[in-house]
Amino acid sequence: YKRLQAIEDRWPDAVREDRPTRRVSPDLAGDLPEVTHLTPMLSLDNSYDAEDLLEFDRQVRKLTGIADGPVEYAVEPKYDGGTITLVYEDDRLLRSATRGDGVRGEEITHNARTIRALPLQAAFSRYGIRRAELRGEAIIRKDTFHQVNARREEEDLPLFANPRNAATGGLRVKDPRDAASRGLEAFIYQLGFAEGDGGADMLPRFPTHREALETLEALGFRTPREERAERIVCPDIHAVVRFCEEWAEKRDSYPYEIDGMVIKVNRRDLQDRCGYTSHHPRWAIAYKFKARQATSRLLAVEYQVGKVGSITPVAKIEPVPLAGVTVSSVSLHNEDFIRGKDIRLGDRVLVERAGDVIPYIVKPLAELRDGSEQEIRFPTECPVCHSPLFREPDEAAWRCVNSGCEAQTLQRIIFHASKDAMDIEGLGRSTVERFFELGWVRSIADIYRLDYAAISELEGFGPKSAENLRLAIEKAKGNPIHRLLHSLSIHHLGKKAARLLAAELAYVPDLAEWSEERFLGIKDIGPVVAKNVMAFFGNPMNVAMLLEMEGLGVNLRQTEEDKPRALPTDGPFSGKTILFTGTLVRMGRKEAQELAEKAGARNLGAVSANLDILVVGASAGSKLKKAQELGTVEILTEDEFLNRIA
Repeated sequence: YKRLQAIEDRWPDAVREDRPTRRVSPDLAGDLPEVTHLTPMLSLDNSYDAEDLLEFDRQVRKLTGIADGPVEYAVEPKYDGGTITLVYEDDRLLRSATRGDGVRGEEITHNARTIRALPLQAAFSRYGIRRAELRGEAIIRKDTFHQVNARREEEDLPLFANPRNAATGGLRVKDPRDAASRGLEAFIYQLGFAEGDGGADMLPRFPTHREALETLEALGFRTPREERAERIVCPDIHAVVRFCEEWAEKRDSYPYEIDGMVIKVNRRDLQDRCGYTSHHPRWAIAYKFKARQATSRLLAVEYQVGKVGSITPVAKIEPVPLAGVTVSSVSLHNEDFIRGKDIRLGDRVLVERAGDVIPYIVKPLAELRDGSEQEIRFPTECPVCHSPLFREPDEAAWRCVNSGCEAQTLQRIIFHASKDAMDIEGLGRSTVERFFELGWVRSIADIYRLDYAAISELEGFGPKSAENLRLAIEKAKGNPIHRLLHSLSIHHLGKKAARLLAAELAYVPDLAEWSEERFLGIKDIGPVVAKNVMAFFGNPMNVAMLLEMEGLGVNLRQTEEDKPRALPTDGPFSGKTILFTGTLVRMGRKEAQELAEKAGARNLGAVSANLDILVVGASAGSKLKKAQELGTVEILTEDEFLNRIA
């Protein structure tokens, strides 16, 4: 390595990007751009015991038509790190991205290049592949993680909570030297896309999942190794159950954190027959290990006020080590949760980390009570503003209905600036809380008139940090209005509903004039969302705040990103609405919906008078019956739908 550095110093024109000396760039990355995956990265359905796996096998047999005889399954560890995609083109690493929402992720190529387990060049062309997309998991060995934390402690840097957080955080840092310092490794677990010259699909060259992984190993990628018993191809589901149970026993001795096993139908043709739902492939499932548990004592209950006034009880317990972290606070969710489990102050409680991530109280250990335990009395007034609490008949949470409650105001400001909302980098929770205490930010609008000169003089900031914050806020002012609508903390108005409204809205304050009928005329907008949005915009103070923000430069008008995607006007289903029901055999539901859109149709979520076409698969139920009762809906089989497109 040193000789190579010396040669490149002497002959800089000979330096190539795929050399090991070029893995870590000294340059900082800017904002991480979003990239679209070549194929969607769906989630996995979960199983928790042998019966779940047997049911999965029954479904696979039903979908593939294999009544008798074995179905082979590939089984491998479910690594607990950060999911990544890798795109290789003409044998070179073109880009890497996080999973994101499954369709788009953040580009992290600058950090992926620091992972030595990932080849910068791989001979895909040997197999006729011009472009390939791989899926994998970036992780950190347990012993490496302890070394990294020891080094950070010596350098007086904050310690990482666990290997998973260190890995996922390392993928998204701007400085690749930081990523390199964390000792990231990567296991590749799937060849998701392979294209030859002329766009030819090369995946059929690998008829089984096992053969695809063996090919990736031959190309220099690290995969779960069969010879190390990290993965196996099982002849039937009973062998799968045994292998998963073996790994549940030895997971703690494995050098990497894993939270389960992944089971996949081995044959690709059978995978195609199984198809997909909009959420997960029907040919794969995750077997989740039982959560790690510990016992502690419930010392007190604190009550937190959320952005829409929801009161959340939080248990304060004696600190207890659990699955690599020390747990001292656990959400109790709501009053019904406390009453249903009969949790009392002073109880010994059984705590686990659901999915090895979120602390959860399984139950109180009632048999250990000595009579000193006390009933938890839920408050009747807000712990901050002391307004009476109110609970809707169909909701579990008690809420403070005083919209001027200081705690709610703070939480709304924090959410407005968060990544899910306006995505203002550098304005995280702790910074907002600090500005709030100083009186600089007392409403959402105050974010857009901050005094950057004063900020630059704060301890921990300085001129550069203040300028970066100014640039981030200026950037946020131009956000599409779907982000703005979501950022307003209107009860039940999530990301999807905000996008649906933004697609029909030219100017945000116009919502003050909308009738309930107009809201309900938008597919998937229901009466609850309509009522809450109307209540928000019916408050003159909220509209005045938005106009104030507009005066400070915040965009309130529909952008190109907000506009609905135009559908083809010359397709066989142009101008038609369509809905799929039952089990499709030749494709997954998501693929069918995409085909319908390309053919000009608009997908609906339910049978109504607005529906033109219903495509029925196997075991079609109530939707088919309702469509037949309407008498105006054209009913097609899956084959008829595909023939119409062809």
